[in-house]
Amino acid sequence: MPLVLYGHPLASFCHKVLIALYESGTAFEDRLVDLANEDSRADFLSLWPVGKMPMLRDEARNRTVPETTIIIEYLELHYPGAQRLLPLEDGDALQVRLWDRFFDLYVQTPMQKIVGDTLRPDGAKDPHGVAEARTTLETAYDMIEAQLGAQAWVCGDNFTMADCAAAPALFYAETLVPFGEARPLLKAYYERLLARPSFARVLEEAMPYFRFYPHRDNLPLRFRPDGAA
Repeated sequence: MPLVLYGHPLASFCHKVLIALYESGTAFEDRLVDLANEDSRADFLSLWPVGKMPMLRDEARNRTVPETTIIIEYLELHYPGAQRLLPLEDGDALQVRLWDRFFDLYVQTPMQKIVGDTLRPDGAKDPHGVAEARTTLETAYDMIEAQLGAQAWVCGDNFTMADCAAAPALFYAETLVPFGEARPLLKAYYERLLARPSFARVLEEAMPYFRFYPHRDNLPLRFRPDGAA
């Protein structure tokens, strides 16, 4: 298999790239990185010492490709599918890139701040940083609500890289800061994302790992592991 994606089924940024791969139908090996396993960790770090997942390895071109947006653009360039995730027109492509970065920076990042703080030991928590992250999510939700209007996807009528970024970011963020009744367009968009076959497949594959998510009791009922409230 020329393409190998290094990642973990619970990681939201890995979900973003998996959605893109399932949208394109590109064949690849999904290689789970177990950082607690010495061999798995060493194999991954030998290719990308920063140690951030996901990472794509293209053996056919002898290329190591990190960072989710770069991975998806690389796939669009070298392994395009029937479903284009980045428009050909420059102005439309810039809009997609803007919203891709928006979801990574203003939904994913504060979401991870809150989750990460949950895992910190007593005495090392950052309540001020968590409060800031919650405020950022509320602001982001309002901006997404304003952006959506009557369109199906965040940048128009076509599913794009920006929606690949949106799906996992919103999935986890909603468990921390609910969308609320005042954002009906965001809630409807989220439901469309959940119904998208590529994202539905990602979530199905992640199901066995949701028991490790610290806010698993706040997941939508159909995704809660056995024993969750």
